[in-house]
Amino acid sequence: MFGTVNNYLAGVLRSAEDYDGDNLATFLSLRDVHVQNHNLYIAQPEKLVERILKTPLDEVVSAHLKVLYYLAQEPPSYMDAYNHQAASCSAVVKLLQQLKDENWCLPLMYRVCLDLRYLAQACEKHCRGFTPGNILEKAADCMMACFRVCAADGRASEEETKRLGMMNLVNQLFKVYFRINKLHLCKPLIRAIDNCAFKESFPLPEQITYKYFVGRRAMFDSNYQMAVEDLSYAFTHCPNRFTSNKRLILIYLVPVKMLLGYLPCKSLLERFDLLLFHDLALALKAGNVNKFDEIVREQELVLIRSGIYLLVEKLKFIVYRNLFKKVFAIRQTHQLDMGDFLTALQFVGVTDVSLDEAHCIIANLIYDGKIKGYISHAHNKLVVSKQNPFPPLIST
Repeated sequence: MFGTVNNYLAGVLRSAEDYDGDNLATFLSLRDVHVQNHNLYIAQPEKLVERILKTPLDEVVSAHLKVLYYLAQEPPSYMDAYNHQAASCSAVVKLLQQLKDENWCLPLMYRVCLDLRYLAQACEKHCRGFTPGNILEKAADCMMACFRVCAADGRASEEETKRLGMMNLVNQLFKVYFRINKLHLCKPLIRAIDNCAFKESFPLPEQITYKYFVGRRAMFDSNYQMAVEDLSYAFTHCPNRFTSNKRLILIYLVPVKMLLGYLPCKSLLERFDLLLFHDLALALKAGNVNKFDEIVREQELVLIRSGIYLLVEKLKFIVYRNLFKKVFAIRQTHQLDMGDFLTALQFVGVTDVSLDEAHCIIANLIYDGKIKGYISHAHNKLVVSKQNPFPPLIST
């Protein structure tokens, strides 16, 4: 494709003159077939490009050709390629600022930022001597420069405003911040989208991705009700043909809903190969602490890699609650002997818990609002409320 550099540059120029942002984006994409053209691997293309393209588009293209050159080396020079991709992103910022009241070049911005993230990830994987996450964080800074230009564009109409590019960039930044574990940096981005007057106008795929990340962040903030709302939106609106994406959403949605007292449907879990949660739900419902611990131990690596290990561990308090609720149902009294709880734990196979530890477990359940009552240490009893001693989980 584009046998000569001049043919390639003529195509770039034609796309720019036609205000064809989608086509222009393919000319600057590292996923397009033109990257296989050896004629485009040029170490110093500036003079050649400047003859045909105006600034700052010439800077964008020159940097792109340098990226191709460094990626074609044996082995690929990922760090040099990343640096020139960052330069291309900076030139896109200039282009955005130059195009007043126009947003046709947004697809170009999306593509350049996406490739910048991919190259940053390649550097993190292949390059030595850098603090983990440092290159990705620098890539995020470049993308933030694009975001600021888009967010500040309040003069154009809704059809022409660059603010329509905000959510795409926010999603890109979310992917970086989640990867480097800097979720606090997501907060101002969420605020910017929430305050956007036409946030419903963003493309549905972008809204789905946005809700997925916002739901996950709410989950880490222990805002489980909001997490359920956002993740449910993402799951419901994600097309059925994207099975792997729907499964990914469920990995977070299911345990969060379990924390609120909703047990998952087995047929749904079967469909998405997530029967692990069915086994956990059965142990949770039965109050079988030992079985719950056994499943978590067996699936520890899976849970850690999915980023939900700590979330699943929080379910253990609900397992305790359900077990102790059975003690209350058997005794039918509001003054329960603490020894009965220890016996119940031993009955389900937990033999390494002392009476003092049982006291601590119940104290935590009371503190979390999962049991309404107090411990009478003088009489070694749990005194529970006569009204709703085990409140519904959704209200705790």
